[in-house]
Amino acid sequence: MINWFGKLTGGLKKTSDKISGGISDIFFGKKIDAATIEDLEEILLLADMGYQATTEIIKKFSAQKVDKAADISAIKQKLADEICTILKPCQQELVFSNETPQIVLLVGVNGAGKTTTIGKLAHKFKGKQISFIAGDTFRAAAVEQLKVWGDRNHIKVYSGTSGCDAAGLCYDGLNAAIKNGDELVFIDTAGRLQNKADLAEELKKIVRVIKKVIPQAPHHTLLCVDATGGQNVLDQVKTFKEICGVNGVIMNKLDGTAKGGILVAVAHETKVPIYYIGVGEGIDDLQEFNAQSFSRSLLGL
Repeated sequence: MINWFGKLTGGLKKTSDKISGGISDIFFGKKIDAATIEDLEEILLLADMGYQATTEIIKKFSAQKVDKAADISAIKQKLADEICTILKPCQQELVFSNETPQIVLLVGVNGAGKTTTIGKLAHKFKGKQISFIAGDTFRAAAVEQLKVWGDRNHIKVYSGTSGCDAAGLCYDGLNAAIKNGDELVFIDTAGRLQNKADLAEELKKIVRVIKKVIPQAPHHTLLCVDATGGQNVLDQVKTFKEICGVNGVIMNKLDGTAKGGILVAVAHETKVPIYYIGVGEGIDDLQEFNAQSFSRSLLGL
């Protein structure tokens, strides 16, 4: 846990520097008044925490009995506590029932890290008999990448010809997985078709076909997002939730942005569970989301 906290703190450095450094500049040698509160609000908005979450944080922070000349570390701690309160309900563990196979559908725009995330998740659940379905049939590179992960972890990959019908492939792959006695099946999907309507229809078709094979599935529909997208990430969560019933988020690439506050906006406005966050390319750089650790790292504590 200590190693991961250090990695998390390092990964969130760009965001933390913006927020923590800004707070230090605002409050150093100054009293907490309307002007400094307004400056604080601007810092949170620039870190992509979103208007709604920022407004709530500022309102609760202002209502507290804070020493008018409070030290900066105390201010950061109070802000971290308010952020943690927003994030805590979204801190949930990804669990599977004993009914097999358990189906995990990965969705998201191209570049959000779906294929790599599947490989990392398979590594975390390597005690189970796992298979992959290469449902991103439009990108040969995605299929090959999934096969590399499969070979590395001795996992069967169900794939079809380039450009084949993804829903049909899922149907065949799921039936094969059942026959093979697989416990856990990860399904990769395309992230971009000709337009959003096409993508929506393909994902809806995939979900319908999955339910034909296993009525209760998919058991988890996880959205992979790239934190560098800022406010676009919030739009993606809302859109994919509407399209295919997303019930979990995995946020990647937090180490590459100063917009890490977007996770707070996602939690506040969507209430969708945040299962994992990624702060690097390594197989162990995808870790379970912890609200308190994230909040403290965000404030440089």
